[in-house]
Amino acid sequence: SRLDRRWIATPAKPARNDRGWFVHAAFTMAEILLSLTIIGVVAAITLPSLTGNINERTWNTQRKALYARFSQALPLMDALNGYGTLVEDGTGSVTEDTVAETFITAGLAKVIKINNICDNEHLEDCGVASKITNLAGTQIDLPATTGELNSLMVGTHSTSVETFSLPDTKAAAFETQNGESILVYYNNRCLGSLAESPLGDGGIFMSPKICANFIYDLNGNKGPNTVGKDIGFMTAMYPYDAVLAAPYPAPQKLGASYSQTDAIKACTNYDSEYRLPSVDELTAIFVNQRLISDGSMPMMLWSSTTISANLAYAFAIFRGDIDDHQKSSNFPVWCVKR
Repeated sequence: SRLDRRWIATPAKPARNDRGWFVHAAFTMAEILLSLTIIGVVAAITLPSLTGNINERTWNTQRKALYARFSQALPLMDALNGYGTLVEDGTGSVTEDTVAETFITAGLAKVIKINNICDNEHLEDCGVASKITNLAGTQIDLPATTGELNSLMVGTHSTSVETFSLPDTKAAAFETQNGESILVYYNNRCLGSLAESPLGDGGIFMSPKICANFIYDLNGNKGPNTVGKDIGFMTAMYPYDAVLAAPYPAPQKLGASYSQTDAIKACTNYDSEYRLPSVDELTAIFVNQRLISDGSMPMMLWSSTTISANLAYAFAIFRGDIDDHQKSSNFPVWCVKR
């Protein structure tokens, strides 16, 4: 028949079933299920990696955008110090503290679009997570005061050329129109600039020059609430001509000590996106070291800030001061990227 001739002309003649119908070979149900299982396993392996890469790129873009907004906004303020009321008793204990909240309401709110402001008793109402995971992978309580953030940021300190006293102020928080939750630690007595600071025998202490420190969460308390992912920090220094530092530290310091010249090369060799941090970036690392390490920060770190052909600043993390050193000296290195 015509049908028979058609099939005979094909290379592979289909078989007839018990009713005389021509049938084509096909996948069995077991083969289909096996294929779907393999596809599912491959998807389960690759999808988290793909999702993670997308999140990393999104967070990196958000982080840079947030830094850009703050960098443009802070210079619009007349000064970064002097906000709020701070009253201490004869022992140095703070009896009245509205500085961080007032810094937000009367200062930042005029230069940054803010949706919600929360005092120290209601930080979580602004999407601030009570616990976060630091860069070392350890879960920590989110500091609610400057002293909890860094004990070297409070109290009385003296050098050969200066004496200063820093109060333990309460943090406040706010939410931006872009959905970021930001915790603010504020020093309404911040002063000076690096150029105005005399270099005494004890170096230059950076704590009095820190006006505000910001810990931000790019997506509120949704998670993963991890430093280096959705959580980071920025530090504003100097009340006039303010500088904002927002370093993105490498997961750990490099494993050796270097001269300052070799330290610059070591960071580039570590990763082309990384570099040696400036004094201001090391100041931000000093303030936020709990968010970076579990207490194993090196005593000294090289900065990229040079003084002369032979001298550069190294940062004493254990004291919070910088001092000049010969570039040939060997110190540890913690690389950062922007």
